Amino acid sequence: MVYYFTSNVVTPSAFIYVGKDKVENEELIKYGWDEDIWFHVDNLSSAHIYVRLREGEKWDKIPTDLLTDCAQLTKANSIEGNKKDNITVIYTPWSNLKKDGGMAVGQVGFKDPKLVKKIHVTKRENPIVNRLNKTKVEKFPNLMQERDDRQKELRIKDREIQRLKQKEDARIAKERKELAWQRDHAYDDIFSEDALAASSNQDRDANWEDDFM
Repeated sequence: MVYYFTSNVVTPSAFIYVGKDKVENEELIKYGWDEDIWFHVDNLSSAHIYVRLREGEKWDKIPTDLLTDCAQLTKANSIEGNKKDNITVIYTPWSNLKKDGGMAVGQVGFKDPKLVKKIHVTKRENPIVNRLNKTKVEKFPNLMQERDDRQKELRIKDREIQRLKQKEDARIAKERKELAWQRDHAYDDIFSEDALAASSNQDRDANWEDDFM
């Protein structure tokens, strides 16, 4: 089971989700998307909270209000962290999570610790947590199928991008070829037989010089 929340502090609304337990967290770790950002209370046990950004959005430029929503929800879903003030919530892209066979269920590490950011949470903000909890929906998604569908969608999009790029490259190459031909043949008319004859004195009238003078 996965719990989904809606944050309306941004437009369009953002979707935040969390696994019901550590077993479900394993599925979320395994089948995450590149747009997913992972949140957790630092040095304390807590739920794994994710926010799914829109394609093209930068993980290190998440709007402040949305970051606050994610941090508050993360704190609220930590048994120990929810009782404490002045805690730290960490977050990083899903793609930076590292999992190996020696780790316990639900435990993760980081491929690059430099890609982990921190948020200081002074205290629980009940209005924020209550607002998010009102949007809570329980679902039983097929995470593997959703991931496969997403990968298929991205492959189709990439192929279309490549097709358009090849078409544009061909257009540019043709245009350059035509311009090169025009440069190489710019004086063809000047040196044609008719043009040379018109500029020659050989066939002019005997009095042409008088006329010129």
